[in-house]
Amino acid sequence: MDEHTHADGTTHSHADGTTHSHEGHEHTEDQFNAKKEMLLKQLLSSEARLRLNNVKMVKPELANMVENYLLGLAAQGRAPGQITDEQLKQILMSAQQPKKDFKINRI
Repeated sequence: MDEHTHADGTTHSHADGTTHSHEGHEHTEDQFNAKKEMLLKQLLSSEARLRLNNVKMVKPELANMVENYLLGLAAQGRAPGQITDEQLKQILMSAQQPKKDFKINRI
């Protein structure tokens, strides 16, 4: 049996006398978030990472959208090396552009 304790204090054993005392869903979500953070750390310069964290506090949905965009670029191998603060500003600006909608006025 391989018994270990997680950061949240829960303990369980494996070697398929599998015992879990926490939700499996939370576990995979935590793993996903940890992997996401690790990838973002590699993709963004420290200044850009700081900016994205600040944006996340004020506009979490915008930060999420930009994170997913960046991860998508990386997954496709189209990330332009490490993203600087200036590049991140441009991405944030374009993500916030109001969508133009056209009004047709009938005469």
